[in-house]
This record gives sequence, C-alpha cells and structure tokens, in this order.
Amino acid sequence: MRKLFVLSLSVVLAAMAIASPLRAADQPNVVILLSDDQRWDDYSFLGHEAIQTPNIDRLAKGSLVYERGYVPTSLCRPSLASLFTGQYPHQNGIVGNDPRENKRTNEGRQVLVERFMKNPRLAEILGKHGYVSFQSGKWWEGHNSSGGFTEGMSHGDVKKGGRHGDVGLTIGRKTMQPVIDFIDKSVEADKPFFLWYAPMMPHLPHNPPEHILKKYTAEGRSINVAKYYAMCDWWDETCGVVLDHLDKKKVADNTIVIYLCDNGWIQRSDEGGGAVGGPRGKRSVYDGGTRTPIMIRWPGHVKPRTDKTDLASSIDVVPTILDAVGIETDYHFPGVNLLDRAEVTSRKAIFGEIYAHDIPNYHHPELGLFYRWVIDGEWKLIVPTGQEEGEYGPMKPALFHVGSDPEEEKNVIADHPEIAEKLQKELDAWWNPKT
Repeated sequence: MRKLFVLSLSVVLAAMAIASPLRAADQPNVVILLSDDQRWDDYSFLGHEAIQTPNIDRLAKGSLVYERGYVPTSLCRPSLASLFTGQYPHQNGIVGNDPRENKRTNEGRQVLVERFMKNPRLAEILGKHGYVSFQSGKWWEGHNSSGGFTEGMSHGDVKKGGRHGDVGLTIGRKTMQPVIDFIDKSVEADKPFFLWYAPMMPHLPHNPPEHILKKYTAEGRSINVAKYYAMCDWWDETCGVVLDHLDKKKVADNTIVIYLCDNGWIQRSDEGGGAVGGPRGKRSVYDGGTRTPIMIRWPGHVKPRTDKTDLASSIDVVPTILDAVGIETDYHFPGVNLLDRAEVTSRKAIFGEIYAHDIPNYHHPELGLFYRWVIDGEWKLIVPTGQEEGEYGPMKPALFHVGSDPEEEKNVIADHPEIAEKLQKELDAWWNPKT
C-alpha cells in the first residue's frame, strides 16, 4: 500500500512541475558576450604587451578557455547568423552582410530576414522552454523578435536607420541601462534569462573616452593603434559591468557565460583600419580574421582550465548551450558540445567559408564564395574558388602549419602534398559546392 501511495504522490508532483511556470532556480541563465572586430590575442590574458583587459582576464580565469577557437566566416552578419543558428553560412543562407539587389531597402533585406527565420534560432528555442531573452547591440536580422527574443533594442526598419542594430548600437558606447534593467526584471520575476550582449565594440568608429585613450597614447605609437587599443579596453570595461551585475544580483553561480568575437581585426598604424582591418584581418581567410578565444564559465559545473590544443568553433555554441540547459530538439547541429571532452577530442577537423560582402543569391551560396578552409590538428588548408582577387587570402591552394607558423607566412603545400590531399578530402566531405 505504501508503494502505491509513493507512486501516486510522485505522479502528482511531476504533473504539478509540468503545469507550473519555469523558475530561475530550475535552469541556468545564459549570457553571450560577443566582441566585434578584435584580433584573437588582443587581450592581456593572452599576452598582449599593451592592451589591458582585467575583466575578461577575470572571466578567463574562471572559465574553460579554448585558445584555438574559430568562427567559420570572418564577416559580421554571417558570423553572427552562424553563431545564433548553429548552422554554417551555406546552410542558413546568410553568407554576407547585404543582399546585392535592393540592399538599402526594407524589401531587399526582408528576403534575407525571412530566410534567416527558417533556421533554428537560439532565443526562440530557449523561449519555448520558459526563458525570457534580451537582444542588445549588433543585430542584422530585422526586428529583434525575428530571433525569438522576448525583448530587445533593435527595430530593423531601414527607413529609421535599421541595418545592423540601429538603436541597439547605443549599448556599451552610450548606456548599459537596458541590459541592467533586463537582468533586474528577470531576477525579480524569478525567470531564467538569455542575454545577447553584442555591442559594436571595439569596432569602428574608434572613439574611446579620453581617460582610456590617455593610457595608450605613447611616444612611437600611432594614434590609430592607440585608439584601437583603447577601444579593446573600453569593451572590457563594459563586460565588467555585466559580470559585476550578475554578482550583485547573486545569479552568477547559476549563469552560463560564453565569450567570443565575431571576427578578427588587424589595426594598421597609418589608418583607422578601413572596412578590412588590415589585409589579414576582418573578411580574410587567415587566422587574423577567423580565430577567437572561446570561453565558457559556469561555476560549479565547468572546471576552469585553458585548452591550448583542441579546436573549437562558434558553430559549437548552440549545441553546447542546449546540452548544458537540458533542451533537446529535432534540429541537426553540425557542431559539438564543448563541455563534452570526448566529443571535442574525437572531432577530426573544423571548417570555414569566406564570401563576398554582398550576397548574389542566398539559394546558391557558391556564387559569392571566395574560399573554403579546414584545420586538422596544426595543419590548415585554404582552397580559393578564383572569384576573389587575392585581397583576403591566397590565389592558389595553400597549406600552413599553424603551430610553427601562426601568421601563415610560409605556404608548404609543395613540401607536403599528401597532407594537402588528405585535408582536401576532409573539406570536400564537409561541403563541396560543386556536388
């Protein structure tokens, strides 16, 4: 009789749990801190000789840090779309910043937004499982609701300045209040939350506060370089505001914080960087454009350590988050769970693709494709399509040993044709636009 009572009681309690709204204590919060246009090692914790990033250093100290992290493509919009959907650009259709036709109209951009919305979207998935969410900073896909956010800053209306974030771009540079208010409201409502914090920093314009710029103004250092260094410092300062507020609200221990950058940047001394950030930075196929540290902090669940060997990709972020919070979906995500060491170490290689800035046809991504690349261990193969004129990568296939040649200066494909052939097969098995 006692067994029957216990069984009945457990059924009742389970039913009550299903019927009751999700409480914050039931699920960890999720925060993504997304840098914008920053070289992978422009942090003091990674040994930069001048840039000071004490808040990000503190985050790294408490995180699982993948020093060999990458984004599959080195341009803002497709990089963010791949991060948010867990799909490669050729899968989700967002392969450039703007449509080639009608690029400055709502009609032209809406076609891409509608394509984006056919993909799995992180905020929408979390929302279906009780999360509230907030978009701030960079956001290319129209109104924030297109990502499934319950709240946000960006309206996406081209006629009102919408393109890549509009009102949302005030976050970090002009105010932190919307983010603070969202955290406060979520905690007060006892709801698990997802925060997308992606300010346009250290992205151009490089106009840091004077008190920060003074720290980096030095004899023999270009003012352009000093401004970029100060922007990295300013970005770090805003990250500190977010991290400190999680502590203040006593939710840091129940919050997964993920840090990465959308693409690299190489600051030239003679100019502000233009739209490229140096010939091997933003938009390039080289590590200066595609590499970023990827960090995951979850106190009590993720043991802090630095991984200098294994490969990580922004394509892994969505499956990592969903596995961590216990959400299963019917979507196929090509990435791995970065908290599962067996998955990470068993993966052979990571991949990427570089495109034209403007999208010729999202139905046929190969029409704007410049390069594909693959990294297996310490070997990196770059395969150009011949559609690009060489500004962002090599004109012919190139093989680099990034372990001994991190700046990818010596093409050794002639010395190791067997390695190039092996990597080419891996690359084609991943995605061959000709098949």
